[in-house]
Amino acid sequence: MTAQIELIDIDKHYGNFHALKNVSLTIDKGSFVALVGPSGCGKSTLLRSIAGLETITSGRMTIAGKEMTGVPPRHRDIAMVFQSYALYPHMTVEENLTYSLRLHGVSKADARKKAAEVAATTGLSELLSRYPRQLSGGQRQRVAMGRAIIRNPKAFLFDEPLSNLDAALRVQMRKEIRALHDRLGATSVYVTHDQIEAMTMADWVVVMRAGIIEQQGRPLDLYDKPVNRFVAGFIGSPAMNFLPGRIADSGNSVVLDGGGSLPLARNVEPGRTVIAGVRPEHLQVRGDDANFHLEVGVVESTGSATYLTSRDGNFQLVQSERTQLASGDRVGLGIDPTRVHLFDPETGIAL
Repeated sequence: MTAQIELIDIDKHYGNFHALKNVSLTIDKGSFVALVGPSGCGKSTLLRSIAGLETITSGRMTIAGKEMTGVPPRHRDIAMVFQSYALYPHMTVEENLTYSLRLHGVSKADARKKAAEVAATTGLSELLSRYPRQLSGGQRQRVAMGRAIIRNPKAFLFDEPLSNLDAALRVQMRKEIRALHDRLGATSVYVTHDQIEAMTMADWVVVMRAGIIEQQGRPLDLYDKPVNRFVAGFIGSPAMNFLPGRIADSGNSVVLDGGGSLPLARNVEPGRTVIAGVRPEHLQVRGDDANFHLEVGVVESTGSATYLTSRDGNFQLVQSERTQLASGDRVGLGIDPTRVHLFDPETGIAL
């Protein structure tokens, strides 16, 4: 694959605050990359640095093989779609779409032709004469995307574009954005705090925390093989459960501090203190062969799945079927040994 965007040892300081710390990232041409992490992790700062809206303190950046460090935004040939639609309220959809082309001297006829093509791609053909106030939130976001597409840029940068939409519309729009990316063969960088968006939309996910990249890789690789406790707890919904314990003398199980044990698919140094990680969806309700027990606190049913939370609120279980369990019941749980993750309690690194 050809690198479309390359970041090399990027640092960004705001006074004494170190926002980005030696960040290096290669984004292949035609790929869809999601930057994900909690608020304040540096993902939007990194995106704005790619766009040139933030000046990096040190490091290098290239776009399509050309050095971009210090190059102003208007010369980077990228397009951004923001959380706020930023449409011109006094202009029709067509005028919003063609505005950037007309600024660059494109004739009115050619601009209108291009707008019609983009409108057909984004489902706006019947809305070209409307004003933003006459559009729904999803339609406005399509106009914002169409305005970016019409320029045929080297990369699309999305900064939490779906945050203002309701849940059902977010699901619809993330499918549309991904389908649009595939049709255009575009290179897309997408910032979100929602790991479900990242997992379902992206080819490559970059998990950030406190200005550094904790892990990057394909979505299911991050889910199956998190490098540390932070990534394990961030990727997956509901979040992974963490149970303190120590490795048994046999080396092939974890004796849990709260009682019970977890089987392991490999041998680990006996007596070692660990944090065991188990995903809620990998646990099974069992009888006499249960690995450990917990008291049910809250039962939530969505029809297709049931979510059980322990009495202390620190543990969750997801069942794909309905259950007769109720608050106050004591339930036995088991897990496939290959599904148990282990982390160092001090460093958080996966063992």
